[in-house]
Amino acid sequence: MPLNLPDRLPAIELLKEENIFVIDHSRASAQDIRPLKIVILNLMPLKITTETDLVRLLSNSPLQVEVSFMKVKGHTPKNTPIEHMKAFYKDFELMRDERFDGMIITGAPVEHLPFEEVTYWNEITEIFDWARTHVTSTLYICWAAQAGLYHYYGIPKYPLPKKMFGIFPQYPLYPKLPIFRGFDDVFYMPHSRHTEIHREDVLRVPELTLVAESPLSGVSIVMARGGREIFITGHSEYAPNTLDTEYRRDLDKGLPIEMPLNYYRDNNPELGPLVTWRAHGNLLFANWLNYYVYQETPYNINEIK
Repeated sequence: MPLNLPDRLPAIELLKEENIFVIDHSRASAQDIRPLKIVILNLMPLKITTETDLVRLLSNSPLQVEVSFMKVKGHTPKNTPIEHMKAFYKDFELMRDERFDGMIITGAPVEHLPFEEVTYWNEITEIFDWARTHVTSTLYICWAAQAGLYHYYGIPKYPLPKKMFGIFPQYPLYPKLPIFRGFDDVFYMPHSRHTEIHREDVLRVPELTLVAESPLSGVSIVMARGGREIFITGHSEYAPNTLDTEYRRDLDKGLPIEMPLNYYRDNNPELGPLVTWRAHGNLLFANWLNYYVYQETPYNINEIK
């Protein structure tokens, strides 16, 4: 089924070039189908890039999906035209009475700050709490995963001695879980972060289940409330060139950055990235939509072991 996106969203033309079928609101409203309503709280600085990355993955499903974008009042993006924000994003206050089948909350470039020092912390924790009563299942990505685990369950974050940067193997701990339907015994995920959470902190909380991890990048996916909350510490949504763009940006700024691990062909930036995560990224989002958003069935980990 096609994606139902806001009229004139830049991602539409970009995705059409990839042969992804999208329709605008006016055409979708003429169809007698109730689409899944997905809201994206996009905290990343390059809004259009993140929109395109996420919409690309949401398209890999037979379900019709209607996408909306939310923003917080406590932050004015510097890298996205104000006209784009006015055209496609709504403040949380204007959406608080709506209900959604699924929600995605992205990472944010604020991980160097204690959570309480983030300027929009009060608003985003209000959104976290709202999601529990207005959303069927929520995906928390990277910083949002750390923030959600801290807010709900008191899980602290820890600074890393150097940036976790590259593509790392991940291992499903409960391969029979629907989120891993069709997965191999190992899958790959991009990571780009300066902080981490520790598995022993997660394991101390009975409401949390560590469902995937890596010997190199640590905690990967944590699940709570039967899949109504899924916390992902990496970036399965990243496009092939995203880490390359970050790497060259930091080099140009003279920042201390090492080449992303397991990313370039023959570890040579001039040869470009070797993409190893895209298939499982598509599958992860498709499984989330199908088994945790559409079917609305909380999963008991103990019954699936």
